[in-house]
Amino acid sequence: MLNRTDLRRRVPSAAELRATLPRADVDVDAAVHQVRPLVEDVRDRGVEAALDYTERFDKVRPSTVRVPDAELKAALDALDPAIRAALDEAITRARAVHADQRRPDVTTAVADGGTVTERWVPVGRVGLYAPGGLAVYPSSVVMNVVPAQAAGVGSLVVCSPPQAEFGGRPHPTTLAAAALLGVDEVWAVGGAQAVALLAYGGTDTDGAELEPVDMVTGPGNIYLTAAKRMLRGLIGIDSEAGPTEIAILADETADPAHVAADLISQAEHDPMAASVLVTTSERVADDVDAELARRATATKHTERVTTALRGAQSGTVLVSSVDDGIRVVDAYAAEHLEIQTADASAVAARVRNAGAIFVGPYAPVSLGDYCAGSNHVLPTGGYARHSGGLSVQTFLRGIHVVDYSQDALRAVADKVVTLANAEDLPAHGEAVQARFGGEVR
Repeated sequence: MLNRTDLRRRVPSAAELRATLPRADVDVDAAVHQVRPLVEDVRDRGVEAALDYTERFDKVRPSTVRVPDAELKAALDALDPAIRAALDEAITRARAVHADQRRPDVTTAVADGGTVTERWVPVGRVGLYAPGGLAVYPSSVVMNVVPAQAAGVGSLVVCSPPQAEFGGRPHPTTLAAAALLGVDEVWAVGGAQAVALLAYGGTDTDGAELEPVDMVTGPGNIYLTAAKRMLRGLIGIDSEAGPTEIAILADETADPAHVAADLISQAEHDPMAASVLVTTSERVADDVDAELARRATATKHTERVTTALRGAQSGTVLVSSVDDGIRVVDAYAAEHLEIQTADASAVAARVRNAGAIFVGPYAPVSLGDYCAGSNHVLPTGGYARHSGGLSVQTFLRGIHVVDYSQDALRAVADKVVTLANAEDLPAHGEAVQARFGGEVR
């Protein structure tokens, strides 16, 4: 069922692998040209423009952008107890993991009387995006809000697309998740217009101010991603998230039923989702194909899953050894990487490039999506080669505080002057000399 690439004779170089391995064809630059007029319109006309685009794309026009507090409380009160219990567990585990990510301030004594302190300061106000297209994502509310709260961000606003069937509000479960986390500001706006409104702010239909944010995080479609790219600089962003990905490194010990089920679990996100199997065993590859054919027709979102599995972004890669498999998955740098091999922990420890690694048969990606405690907002499109997933550090800025006494500056002043002159920036040295009567003593 999956397209097959045979690398058993020779594993190509890293550059060749980047060109060879399955990958979704996503042209964010083209999307930037499409969303630019929209973003500029929201900049100029504010809420009115955002609501115009919402009506056009989401087929509903909310009465206000901000969801009233009473509706958040009502959504939480009406939440199915089983869903509330599951969200509570997800929140508890995520808070435990993210609490340990907070860095302390560190002061280094560079010299007598001279210190540099790295002070970690949270971003002031953050917009957190929860998608609402082909599925409902209260879990994304959890994954965005928990690290921001752990970082100490003082002002949070959750954005999610309005739903016509819910009177122009985001899905009630999304509202309930926000309320459960203590978030009292939710905007009913989605897509590129959400990013633009978060960046520029505006005045709501009831006259209330919608304050701009300093940063936007969270995944969305290509148009939301394009808006993030366009506005980066005015606002900070976490990453440019593309279609979701799973890669599985498997040897002959892997259970084909587990592998197939996990590939399908990501394929049901989106027709462009990528499901990639890297295996040393042709038998496992054949058995996985058979399982995929059986399971894909039995799952709820058959058409979506089948489209994703048959797309150019998905496939099986045959390799001659686990060592070669590690080279392949490092070149691919998957958003989610499962290790289903003998001695899976040792193999996982050798992987350098992945958004998150799931070790062994009892750590499926689905666990990480909800209740592992890890964060599921992860780099896609090979970005895991250089970037990590959403964390407490995403929302913190390291500020160096330099504190030197007169004697400490005098002790190093001649070195500063020498380096300033070497760079032909004499005024830099003169700024030091001015503190000592015009020359260094």
